[in-house]
Amino acid sequence: MTTTLITGANKGLGFETARQLVAAGHTVYVGSRDAERGRLAAAEIGARSVQLDVTDDASVAAAAKIIEADGGLDVLVNNAGIDIEGNGEVDLAEVTADMMRTVFDTNVFGVVRVVHTFLPLLRQSTAPVIVNVSSSLASMARGTTPDTQAYSYPGLSYPASKTALNRITVQYAKAFPDIRINAVEPGYTATDLNAHAGRQTVEEGAEIIVRMARVPRNGPTGGYFDASGTLPW
Repeated sequence: MTTTLITGANKGLGFETARQLVAAGHTVYVGSRDAERGRLAAAEIGARSVQLDVTDDASVAAAAKIIEADGGLDVLVNNAGIDIEGNGEVDLAEVTADMMRTVFDTNVFGVVRVVHTFLPLLRQSTAPVIVNVSSSLASMARGTTPDTQAYSYPGLSYPASKTALNRITVQYAKAFPDIRINAVEPGYTATDLNAHAGRQTVEEGAEIIVRMARVPRNGPTGGYFDASGTLPW
């Protein structure tokens, strides 16, 4: 039985990813900052819940102890993410270092905190996998190509954090070749993150996350993918 932890999984893409992986036969831990919301979400889909705030060392360490005591971990999906600027709602001139730090603490440092803590468990698995939920807005190639969404996107902190996440993905993949480690772009999906303005359903958005969470031992690593294939860095 494959055991999977998904951060930020009590709603949105994280919850739908959890639902689909439970249906695929995984034992899934729904990671949630709010323990009660996580418990209710997990009960709804037949998953397990664990309180996990990716910005808090003690919370992540406690979650790791619980999962280790239950038998270990095979797949880690780093899904938790925030955007505090909105889609052009904050003038770039008003973005401060503190605002950037808040976004990076979840989207970048939170991933490092979780990977660092769970890496010993993953390295004990016979087929370990890490999926980092990124965005097409992270692409430097698209961000410098006119007439693309990444080029026209007005925000600063969110795309920058996802670009950093992509680089982290590459570095981890090179350092740990026995683990399949990839970044994925779920597409513009209707979730709380974008006030449900996205064009895709969560079912559609979760497809690439689930696919890469189930990648075989000889599958790709160090890549950046959406549902249709490889994305340009």
